[in-house]
Amino acid sequence: MENTLREKAKELLSSGEVGVVIGYGWNRKKTRTTPVFITTPEETDKLIFNELCVNNLSVYLTRKYRDIKKLGRPAIVAKGCDIKNIAVLISEGQLKREDLHIIGMTCEGVVYKQELWQGSLKPEIMPVKCHNCDVRNPHITDTVIGEKSDFVPPEEPTGMVFDKIKAIDAMEPSEKWAFWMEQFKRCVKCYACRQFCSLCYCEKCIAEKNTPQWIETSAHERGNLSWNLIRAQHLAGRCTFCGECERACPVNIPLNLINQKLVLTVKDSFGYRSGYDPEEHPPMIVFDPEDKEDFIK
Repeated sequence: MENTLREKAKELLSSGEVGVVIGYGWNRKKTRTTPVFITTPEETDKLIFNELCVNNLSVYLTRKYRDIKKLGRPAIVAKGCDIKNIAVLISEGQLKREDLHIIGMTCEGVVYKQELWQGSLKPEIMPVKCHNCDVRNPHITDTVIGEKSDFVPPEEPTGMVFDKIKAIDAMEPSEKWAFWMEQFKRCVKCYACRQFCSLCYCEKCIAEKNTPQWIETSAHERGNLSWNLIRAQHLAGRCTFCGECERACPVNIPLNLINQKLVLTVKDSFGYRSGYDPEEHPPMIVFDPEDKEDFIK
């Protein structure tokens, strides 16, 4: 796959079809992958693709990274789960499909490899999203690289995240409140969750607005609750379960739980799943007279 990827990147850059290829390369020790921005045919040998390519590179297509767009029309190396975010960006008018070359990589799942404080390594763990992935064969591409995957996801999502959601649903309201307040109190307001998310692209985040100030900036219970709930609500009907927010969180807040609860709610209420059709708008910005109304209290 890597040789084919490099050849395609070289072809795109040599022809002038793109000005930059956003992809993955090794870190200095070759223990982890890191985003790389390839601008010449000679640099394409830096491109790699393997199970450690966990970053969702679609974040570099947003307004946060305007300078990258100055390099020219981009090509992006993307797994199916990354392409979901690209589809949402297109549906929300943040990208034009014709302005981007998508190099879709077939994928059998990624693994998380995290260092402990003692310097040893935890076992490589495949995230829950990979066990439930239905886009191992990329669905929106200009180029597909890799052999077709025969993986068939379960009909109903499985794994620790969804088991925990069911457990929380069974709690009394007071227990749910206590659980989430315990999680949110660890928040240090670093906003890593926002920075890693390609769907958090506002010019000025609501967390930084002070006329009026909607979210208190101090890392205390009230401000932490406001930040985490408002961000989750802003992702309702948009989140694709790429998992980057939780992976980026330095204090291990289980953000996938609240985001996936909203994903399941939107699917049940509107029959909608984000990231599959760039022509279809998220349900929170359109009206359908057939929408359910039983969630209105």
